Amino acid sequence: MTGIATLNDFRQAVQALPAPDAAAIAAARARDAVLTKPPGSLGRLEQLAEWLAGWKGRVAADRLQVAIFAGNHGIAARGVSAFPAEVTVQMVANFQAGGAAVNQLSQLAGAAMSVHPLALDRPTADFTEDAAMTEAELLEALRTGWQAVDPQADLFVAGEMGIANTTSAAAIAAALFGGTLGSSGWAGRGTGVDDAGLARKEAAVAAGLAAHAGHLDDPLEVLRRLGGREIAAMAGAYLAARMHRVPVVLDGFISCAAAAVLHKANPAALDHCLAGHLSAEGAHGRLLAAIGKEPLLSLGMRLGEGSGAALTLNVIRGAVACHNGMATFAEAGVSGG
Repeated sequence: MTGIATLNDFRQAVQALPAPDAAAIAAARARDAVLTKPPGSLGRLEQLAEWLAGWKGRVAADRLQVAIFAGNHGIAARGVSAFPAEVTVQMVANFQAGGAAVNQLSQLAGAAMSVHPLALDRPTADFTEDAAMTEAELLEALRTGWQAVDPQADLFVAGEMGIANTTSAAAIAAALFGGTLGSSGWAGRGTGVDDAGLARKEAAVAAGLAAHAGHLDDPLEVLRRLGGREIAAMAGAYLAARMHRVPVVLDGFISCAAAAVLHKANPAALDHCLAGHLSAEGAHGRLLAAIGKEPLLSLGMRLGEGSGAALTLNVIRGAVACHNGMATFAEAGVSGG
């Protein structure tokens, strides 16, 4: 499949997913078994090598891609963020100039980074009053994400920028998985809102869920009604990556909310994805559990931008280096293999 012309194309693609390459996984496992180390001694690095083999047919991390999607949210006008909406545009300029954290981490990993602003002059609708996006706007965002993925990439990371997008992510998570919004639930402090800001955020999410209560059985409608363009673009990118057999490293709460839309539509949709890190945003761990992912890192990061996932690329490159570069017992003349 080369693209999506309609929302129905997207729905069909989520149900027609390529499977991992069992033979390549077996070959990676067989090589790991004869490397000069005790079995299992490299822990999750060994699993990472098998995971890469399953999707790319080889254990490689040479061509790395980071794509940043940016969108503005109408819900920001309700005072749910510690920063004003104009920061989205300003941060896009910072990404393009190379000045953000994700620029440094992408460069460190040797990843090509691109920036994709989505109609920043047209914020989504306030989802407490109307659907965040029309069907045409949702399709446009999904297609932007889909087209951003390099089919030849060995690994893909999607990052995001959008003031108030943790509010949309909380609404999406609550709509998909149910549960509460308070301190032990989906709505958190995001960019660092105070107690009053958190109360406004919880109220906005609750109002959005109530306004769209009759339309939340369909994950794609959840995304359209409560999401943002950058969140939809990430969902489109993750599905395109699966169709191109490109492994994905998920970032934080917003990234995983986009991925959760696919998971809810098909529980196998995220088999090509791993969780790069556990964000300090309170609900991220709960969301990871809901989509069945265990994070590789836990460093207290909560920046977004794809920064945690970009940092994780270096860990994966370590797994590749060990798998491909270590000697076997026979090659090294070491007993025990």
